[in-house]
Amino acid sequence: MADERMGRQPEVSQDARELVELATTEEGVGELLRRGLDWVSRVVPFDLATLFLLKEGRLEAVAARGPLANQAVRKHSLRLADFPSLKQALETRRARAFTEEDHSHGDGDPFDGVLDLPSGHSCMVVPLCAGERCYGVLTLDRVQCETYAQPVVDLVEVYGQMLATALQGAEQRATAERLHRQDHEHAKLLESQLGGDSEGILETSLSPVMRDLSRRARQVAETDTPVLITGETGTGKERLARAIHRWSARADQPFVSLNCAAIPAGLLESELFGHVKGAFTGANRDRAGRFQMAHGGTLLLDEIGELPVELQAKLLRALQEKTFEPVGSDKTVRADVRILAATHVDLHQAIAQKRFREDLFYRLSVFPLRLPPLRERREDLPQLTVFLLEEQAKRTGRRGMRVTASGLARLAAYDWPGNLRELANALERATILTRGQELTAQSFDLPTGERAREAPAEETPAPLPAGAKVPTLAAVQREHILRVLALTRGRVYGEGGAAALLGLKPSTLQSRMKKLGIERLEGFTAVEDA
Repeated sequence: MADERMGRQPEVSQDARELVELATTEEGVGELLRRGLDWVSRVVPFDLATLFLLKEGRLEAVAARGPLANQAVRKHSLRLADFPSLKQALETRRARAFTEEDHSHGDGDPFDGVLDLPSGHSCMVVPLCAGERCYGVLTLDRVQCETYAQPVVDLVEVYGQMLATALQGAEQRATAERLHRQDHEHAKLLESQLGGDSEGILETSLSPVMRDLSRRARQVAETDTPVLITGETGTGKERLARAIHRWSARADQPFVSLNCAAIPAGLLESELFGHVKGAFTGANRDRAGRFQMAHGGTLLLDEIGELPVELQAKLLRALQEKTFEPVGSDKTVRADVRILAATHVDLHQAIAQKRFREDLFYRLSVFPLRLPPLRERREDLPQLTVFLLEEQAKRTGRRGMRVTASGLARLAAYDWPGNLRELANALERATILTRGQELTAQSFDLPTGERAREAPAEETPAPLPAGAKVPTLAAVQREHILRVLALTRGRVYGEGGAAALLGLKPSTLQSRMKKLGIERLEGFTAVEDA
């Protein structure tokens, strides 16, 4: 007599929703399979329900339910080639109930030698296939000798398809997590190679404005507040962003960067939010975006001022709701990401020109930080050259290089429109062209004096504004001497001292300093070297 469950109308749609939800949770494939067998028990009677997963030509039992389930069943394994009926079920992707005749003339019972089942017992095989993959089979067995009715077989086949789809989702999730871990490790490796000591150069700066910047950056690093880093090209905005990440509670999580100016506009959305297979021509597989890669960590949106207006609305929503949809998908993805943004563009002007959304600006610039150009922090040149030469040595192996006093004087006389990036390039170029380990004034191929400016052949000086105050010669001299003393950390005598950099006798410089009222400089006494 058929079990009353044969005629029960199961809540198929509800079970499908629960399977999909389970496939996206942290519980994993094992729990998914066990719960799947529980749902099948509501659909059809059995004494044993066994889930086999296909691995390298073998069907291996991974879960079992029912009064006949035991350790021998849960460890059971079959060679697929030995059971043509199971292979046929996978190839046709159709569930099948076996009759007594099948048992007598078929390829044998899968549980021969494991269970003592009567000849002609109820038996059903359900393939678990989704997409292009077949994950295995579900077998149902009853001691009772009665063939499963076809409507029941059809219904269980639907459940098999649902379970296979959930397995597919769980597998994709596991793959995404593996890639996320790989991206995490890759990001940590890059971080150790690129700017890993950036915080050191920030904290040891002699420039008052840089010391204040470092203090404020450390304070905001302890929060998840968005930070907008502004400054000219080459001032080290990404270095500052990496330092903020390393000072934060997210330091052990990924630091991911996206240069909005370096990616074609048509690909930026996919780079930010990822895409699913088939979303566009060439999308041959699912691909995680930078938001997913940075989950739990920090995402730097470099050159944010170059982000296309049409994409700014979607970015704003992602920042506000911490959710987004990959390109080609209607599935909402949540990402826990701390946002840093950087730009050399005047965003206020971009807003006025309708090139940047005002609401996005206010979302990003909760805590603005401005990096000063190198010409405003010349006192940092000595330590910057040391830092950049050491960083360069890690790549080139050219160690022991240093900049002499005359070389520093040459560097200090230039305005550095390209800032730290231009300085790093100048040092690397000089290192290549220099045979020894000392970089002198002659090592640097730079314009003499201040930054070269192209001007008309007969340029007429612009008239001074009314009431403008012209600095005295003494004031200009005093400022210049103070700047050079900052470069030498107060040293007057010896190689690399202020007198040598200025081309003066030490006694002459001391006399001029006394006349101009210069006695100390930022905690360094301008006295003769020990």
